Amino acid sequence: MARLTLDARLALLPASSIPLLYFAFAHVCLASACGLLLVEPSTAGTFFYHPRMVALVHLVTVGWISGSILGAFYIVGPLALRMPLRERASDRAAFAAFAAGTIGMSGAFWTGAYHLVAWLSALVMIAVLHVAVRAWRGLGGAVAPRPIKLHVALAFANMAVAGMFGAIVGMNRVSGWFAWSPLSLAYAHAHLAAIGWAVMMAVGLGYRLVPMVLPSRMPDGASTAISAVLLEAGAVILAVALVLESAWIVVGGFLAGGGIAAFLAHLRVMLRSRLPPPAELPRPDWPTWQTRAAFAWLIASAAIGVSLSMPQAAEAGARNGTRWIYGTAGLVGFLSQVVIGIQGRLLPLHGWYRAFQAAGLAQPARSAHSLGSPALAAAVFWTWTAGVPALAAGFASSAWWLVSAGSGLLLAGVVLNAARGWSIVRSASAA
Repeated sequence: MARLTLDARLALLPASSIPLLYFAFAHVCLASACGLLLVEPSTAGTFFYHPRMVALVHLVTVGWISGSILGAFYIVGPLALRMPLRERASDRAAFAAFAAGTIGMSGAFWTGAYHLVAWLSALVMIAVLHVAVRAWRGLGGAVAPRPIKLHVALAFANMAVAGMFGAIVGMNRVSGWFAWSPLSLAYAHAHLAAIGWAVMMAVGLGYRLVPMVLPSRMPDGASTAISAVLLEAGAVILAVALVLESAWIVVGGFLAGGGIAAFLAHLRVMLRSRLPPPAELPRPDWPTWQTRAAFAWLIASAAIGVSLSMPQAAEAGARNGTRWIYGTAGLVGFLSQVVIGIQGRLLPLHGWYRAFQAAGLAQPARSAHSLGSPALAAAVFWTWTAGVPALAAGFASSAWWLVSAGSGLLLAGVVLNAARGWSIVRSASAA
């Protein structure tokens, strides 16, 4: 392979400030959602499709999950995909649009001002499309396997479609354009965004990040494209079937579950082909344990989701609270928690590169693995380990004290994770 020029090497350094802006804002969103449930747990109500619960869900899905993915991509793109993604003024403008749109959209949902949702969500989509266009343009020259590029390209495309569809669903609440059930439209939007965007991106980047975190050998071969094909087919069929209330929901559920199973099969191979970890890596490696816990919740949510795709099971799930467990397992147990786990390894790496650039491209005195606080990482892990099942059980049984307790534990975990991130930034500055 030809030796990279200095300019080419500099282009592959991660962005300095944009990831931290997205991560900080994402923490504010998740902390706000947890804090509101802690103070007033009955806000969730006995049914999740009402304005204030929808507002809280969007703080988690858009503010925390999507914001964290966008911020992480400015690190993962250059380092894991070998795709230049230099920071520009337009990136900061896109972040400002994302933050304003997320806050405004959540506020509009909270007050029931659905006529404003579409306009405010457009600000979010400006940011998403900005990063998406940069990703689509850069993927062609990225030094990464084609199946990984396929996951990333499809994820951004699905997010664009899900965002536009969500805006239409919001306007439909006011105008009543469609004969389809508003609840069915909301289900379709939620599953397209969750599976097609968040899960697709987590799986695609997981093929690169999990081996870096463990560490282990990178999976290779065309078989890693299977998860992209199955997840995409499952997300699209599931979304259409949910709108039409068709029996194809079962097919979509099984295809999406098959995509997750394909990734988990590769994950098992990664776990069996582990390499010696760095000597400086703290023991226990709490971010890795956090990621493992998230994938355990992924397995649980996939199994519950497939079972709920059966018509009779879906009716029973609405009565006995299984839908609440499904949603909490997928959005909080897996997607929200896997962000915590990956951040635990990405932030020290990002901090090391910030120190590397600040020192004039000289080797920092400290290893990336020594920048984090093991005590804070352990506290984050245990608060989430206790908080997620408490929240799921509280939602399923309408036990508001349990919802409050679970939310309080997760809020503590979010604050502790923010403190860990701040300590990493400070340690990197002094390295």
